[in-house]
Amino acid sequence: MSAHRWTRRRFVSSLTACAALGAQPRGQVFPSERFRYYDPATEFPVLRLTSPEYSSHLPAATQRAVSRRRSFLLFSSDRTGSPQLRQMFLTSGQSRLLTAAPGLDVLSATLAPDERNVFYFDGPSLRQLSLGTLRDREIYRVREGWERAPGFCVSPSGSSAVLVEAKAGVCCLRMIRLAAKPAEAFTVTEVSVPISDPLMRPRHEEVLYRYGTGALWLTGYDGRNSRALPLGPGRLGPAFWAADGEALDYLNLPAAAGQLNAIRECTPDTGGDRLIASTSQFATFAPNADQSVFIGASANTASPDVLLLLRVARRELTICEHRASDASRVRPIFSPDSQWIFFESDRHGKPAIYSVGLERLVERTEE
Repeated sequence: MSAHRWTRRRFVSSLTACAALGAQPRGQVFPSERFRYYDPATEFPVLRLTSPEYSSHLPAATQRAVSRRRSFLLFSSDRTGSPQLRQMFLTSGQSRLLTAAPGLDVLSATLAPDERNVFYFDGPSLRQLSLGTLRDREIYRVREGWERAPGFCVSPSGSSAVLVEAKAGVCCLRMIRLAAKPAEAFTVTEVSVPISDPLMRPRHEEVLYRYGTGALWLTGYDGRNSRALPLGPGRLGPAFWAADGEALDYLNLPAAAGQLNAIRECTPDTGGDRLIASTSQFATFAPNADQSVFIGASANTASPDVLLLLRVARRELTICEHRASDASRVRPIFSPDSQWIFFESDRHGKPAIYSVGLERLVERTEE
């Protein structure tokens, strides 16, 4: 949780970064930095979208970063002196500067369902940015004396959002009614153990969150019917809801040495939990829109690859090498139509964003 603390020292240092940014106005357009090469392991064409001379990052894999028609990508870059959000136009490769935020949390950034707005945290302030006008406004501020814990989620309808606030051994799951003017916030539940990474359940008035270090809990918007989900033994990696909210796919990291990391599926309403497939030691993964295939980054040092896993066949296909220093930071994601993947790697220097087309490998999904 300390990563999100907004201290006096951090605030003062951020002013220096913002001064450096002052010469770069929001809306400024930057030329394409795309570089095409063929992967040495598979010979698939790979596009490096950003320069490795500075750091670029994708939002968290549970957020919306790619537009439905694959016209643009939301990401961050410190090219202007401090990490700021940028919008890359995927046809041309050009990008434009969106923010001048002293305390940007890029993992929190997400497109609104209407794709006309972006939500993100700047220190303790939740901001809404219009992509049309580049005007932004504060819609919520973390309460005085509290700190924001990792994770933030906007509902599929865009009407609500959730976050976690913590102080002195107490954690609160907070919900924000975005549709209200001004936005209204209330506490869903309060517990005495660390919680994080809230994820709203599609088509249900429930929120999933990490409880402690090894459990996932589900609770109603009113804080009732809170319960732990039945999960496989071991540590937890990323988790994703199916579009209808009936199942949750998650990465299971067994505690015992020699066992393979696996993708499992939990069905909260029936209490079921089952193995989908063992993996080539995925450190992180993400499903496509209909969860028929998964993309993962292997932590196997002998084969540091990005792999496609077919759900029905339980079969993997190597797409390319990632060769990142930390496989958990590769964070691969699909485009909404499942035809492209995007991921991070520092293989060529500082973290950069890469993409690979999958048109011949994966069926197009509805956007």
